[in-house]
Amino acid sequence: MATAFSSDGEAALRREVGPAAAPPPPRSDLDGFYEVGRAVAFVRGGGFRKVALQFPDELLADAAEVAARMEAETGAEVYVLGDTTYGSCCVDEVAAEHVCAEAVLHYGPACLSPCRKLPVLHVFGKQPLDIGRCAEAFRELYPDRQSRVVVLSDVVYAHAMGELEQQLCPEYPNIIFSRVVYGDPPDPALPGEERQFGRQFLVEAPGGLQDCAMFYVGTEGLTLTNFMLTWNRCSFSSFDPTTNRGRRETLNVNRALMRRLYLVERARDAQVVGILVGTLGVAGYLDVLQHLRELLRRAGKRSYTLAVGKPNPAKLANFLEVDVFVLVACAQNSLLDSSDFYRPVVTPYELELACNPAREWTGNYLTDFRDLLPGACAHIELPPAIPAAEAVPDVSLITGEMRVTHLRDSPASQLPLSTALACRDQTSALAEISPAASFLESRSWRGLEQQLGQTPVSKAVQGRRGIAIAYEDEGREQS
Repeated sequence: MATAFSSDGEAALRREVGPAAAPPPPRSDLDGFYEVGRAVAFVRGGGFRKVALQFPDELLADAAEVAARMEAETGAEVYVLGDTTYGSCCVDEVAAEHVCAEAVLHYGPACLSPCRKLPVLHVFGKQPLDIGRCAEAFRELYPDRQSRVVVLSDVVYAHAMGELEQQLCPEYPNIIFSRVVYGDPPDPALPGEERQFGRQFLVEAPGGLQDCAMFYVGTEGLTLTNFMLTWNRCSFSSFDPTTNRGRRETLNVNRALMRRLYLVERARDAQVVGILVGTLGVAGYLDVLQHLRELLRRAGKRSYTLAVGKPNPAKLANFLEVDVFVLVACAQNSLLDSSDFYRPVVTPYELELACNPAREWTGNYLTDFRDLLPGACAHIELPPAIPAAEAVPDVSLITGEMRVTHLRDSPASQLPLSTALACRDQTSALAEISPAASFLESRSWRGLEQQLGQTPVSKAVQGRRGIAIAYEDEGREQS
């Protein structure tokens, strides 16, 4: 964990420097890969005069040419968003509003989270896929033609799923292909229909989804991890288009869930929780922030809302008084590996498991925070408060100490206005009572202090001149 905060530079000195990687060759079919015709129709149909183009790092090399073609075809002002505020899979409405953009064209992989303000067109980019090799790998993994399999894909390969379906459906009558959907469908879900992560498919198996296997087309990454944790009762196989190989996924889902449940236990022990704002564009993020604040207030925990951009160990290490962080982000970026962090980082669902007594672990894992809001499929109301004398005692599984887990209406951290301030010293100076202030008071070093009246006054003298390698008076001192 120490290497996450500082380094002695040894790794940089021992690193072998090879020749720079050659830039990727120019795309021969730029219009087809970026679907310029569909993008032009979207801008013209909406009558937009200012449009923002958002590219991930791996596609930025084509940004200038795509922007020039869009300007020539539409006559609109086109801006390229250089760096995203949070993850590149999310639409960066904040950066788009800086240039007063009326719409956003999002290129590359996307989490497909619904946006709050601006109209968005997703252009995933048509990455190449060997349909024949993918179908052959599927037959090797599922020799039984009666297998019930749901086919999922990364969005950059969604364009090829129709052709793959034509090859496999005649041989596998029980195969199900998911389709990519944008935003929330207006119609209510049918019985047995799954709508998650921008994917939609209907399961007609007698035992539901747990009777089906999953076949994923795409490279290993956060998307596949989210699928496996959410549908953890299904066996997974995958086909990697970059290597043209299929395999059965061997991720130990139970071990991963045990790690997440350990973080839930850490959240139960926490007294101060930092709410990390990991998105400003996903619809409902303000509602879930308010929901988490109310949940923590009822649980007797103090909360601080922090907007630090993309979280990393160095940033979060500045908040030593925080016991655990909860990250409010899109479903694809919620599962943050916090093994290198000074404090653990949990998801909103894991915080609900820790603080809401009415929510119990059922085996179904949720990564989309919108599922926790009122009116959603997984929302559970907070139970009424109970007196402390009637609360069932609970023991921490980590520290072995007694802890309070029942909800309350007036937690001790939320003092009435008349007692929220207290005298700090004999000068009648006022100080706010808070866990952060108490933590700072307990530290031996509290930063630079003025120490007025304690330091003797000295006259300013001439200092050294020059650079560190050779000051002007250095030779005279040695002689």
